[in-house]
Amino acid sequence: MLTLQYLRNHKNEAVERLKIKNFDAETLINEILELDQYRRSIQTENDGKLSLLNKTSKEIGRLFRTGKKDEAEAGRRQVGTLKDEIKQLQQELLETEDKIHDLLIRIPNVPHPDVPEGKGAEDNREIRRGGDLPSLHGNSLPHWELGTRYGILDFELGNTLTGAGFPVFMGKGARLVRALITFFLDEAEKAGYYEIIPPLMVNEASAYATGQLPDKEGQMYTIPSENFYLIPTAEVPVTNLYRDQILEETKLPVKATAYTPCFRREAGSYGKDVRGLNRVHQFDKVEIVRIEKPENSYAALEEMINHVESLVRKLELPYRIVKLCGGDISFTSALTYDFEVFAAAQKKWLEVSSVSNFGSYQANRLKLRFRDNNSRKTRLAHTLNGSALALPRIIAALLENKQTEKGIRIPEVLIPYTGFAIID
Repeated sequence: MLTLQYLRNHKNEAVERLKIKNFDAETLINEILELDQYRRSIQTENDGKLSLLNKTSKEIGRLFRTGKKDEAEAGRRQVGTLKDEIKQLQQELLETEDKIHDLLIRIPNVPHPDVPEGKGAEDNREIRRGGDLPSLHGNSLPHWELGTRYGILDFELGNTLTGAGFPVFMGKGARLVRALITFFLDEAEKAGYYEIIPPLMVNEASAYATGQLPDKEGQMYTIPSENFYLIPTAEVPVTNLYRDQILEETKLPVKATAYTPCFRREAGSYGKDVRGLNRVHQFDKVEIVRIEKPENSYAALEEMINHVESLVRKLELPYRIVKLCGGDISFTSALTYDFEVFAAAQKKWLEVSSVSNFGSYQANRLKLRFRDNNSRKTRLAHTLNGSALALPRIIAALLENKQTEKGIRIPEVLIPYTGFAIID
């Protein structure tokens, strides 16, 4: 959520930069600033009446002590009137603050100056790519057929147990999933991230604080009886560990990692582009989360990108990194880079990671601040997160790209984790 101070001081900048996200913010911002001016006038009037109430209350005691009973009684009546007026002003103040808040949460995060213009994914800007596109043998298959052939992945069984989008991994397929999770966590630990095992359900306040509410209600599974939400990503519970906190500057940066299953309804997803593991409702993912001083956050973003890039390289997957344009970047992000890997049998690029800097946007919702070592004043922190990595499309690309006529070859880096070198 953008701060009122930022909008007061940088209204024109906010309006112009939000156009990159194809969002016309001028009317909303004007309404917010008008309400803010009104709120401040109410606050000034309320403070004046509180001061007069305090002064009058003290004067009543003096009047009684000096025998001026009639004047003291008049003072009492004035105090009663002031209390009623203050109560009304405070109610109006709360209602105005609620209106401002409701408008503020409708405004997306201001994009970083590096975010390119564009309407959608076709306008994203490729930054770099690595790895060679594989050449497959003549009888190559897409991953959903490979899963059936080798008895490692069953979509029909998942459909029977739950529904479409809930695959079942078996045998060496299950071992591959476990190997990838452990490998990703080990690599995160080597990079200085400490591991957390968070809850898989969060309350409404947590979903709001990281921006899933009110923007993405339709994408989350809910537990109505408890008003809980199944997490769409570990970002939500891990970032919320620091909600309503003031961290000492010496504690920054915070670098955390977590493996969790993730749950997404993906409403409206169907067709050939979402076959197999391309889009599922439950999947495994290792997330990395950082809390940084504002002046360090974009250097931290580059470090996170390099970390994710090292993972796809070690998995021997061809990849590309794209910078998301204004029409494709999320509501809450200031700058996002996506990683895509090439799935050779499908002949298509699959997104496997998004790495984002949210600036102070999430931190303002979280009320997450840090205390400056020198001034001892508090400032909003910056939050960042990234997938490192999400498993379904990584597995899809591994199965398709590593298939041979003798079986599916396991990348060398994973063999110590799987205990086997080939799925046959």
